[in-house]
Amino acid sequence: MNKTIDQPMAKYINPPSVKAYQLQDDGSIPNNTKLPLLIYDQSIKLDHRDPAAMIEDLLETNSWGGSWRNSIYPYHHYHSTAHEVLVVFSGRAQVQLGGEGGITETLNAGDVVIIPAGVGHKNLGASQDFAVVGAYPARQHWDMCHGKPGERPKADKNIARVPLPEADPVYGPNGPLVDKWQIKRA
Repeated sequence: MNKTIDQPMAKYINPPSVKAYQLQDDGSIPNNTKLPLLIYDQSIKLDHRDPAAMIEDLLETNSWGGSWRNSIYPYHHYHSTAHEVLVVFSGRAQVQLGGEGGITETLNAGDVVIIPAGVGHKNLGASQDFAVVGAYPARQHWDMCHGKPGERPKADKNIARVPLPEADPVYGPNGPLVDKWQIKRA
């Protein structure tokens, strides 16, 4: 893992513009009371010939893998066993984060959302071309929870055990996530 942004990738990265949201348990979606949800506005420059592949390479460079390409589900869900990053490479969407009582954000191509384990997310509506690359920190495997009765307390125990990632998925070991999530640097 590099200590700074990989030079060939640096030309596709804008300086960070970070929004952080501390989302509280809403009764059905646990959210994460320790780690804030992070949104990086326009962090990725999409002038690459294959922006999704470039994003996958960038995430892998920073130890975020298991990547996939698709949209965001149109129902509330969360992962109790992994943190998740979503990088918008096409279109735009209204996304609700944190469950029914959470926040609503418009995500556009070039935006990044870092979702701590337990934080709910739902696509409220998107353009026809909306697409994201999703990925997870090394050695983390996602599950699917929906905020239904019976998921907790197991989900709460899982969330408490999810380790911190090694690096920020976009900016590497010195990125905003490292400070916002208080990750100890090596």
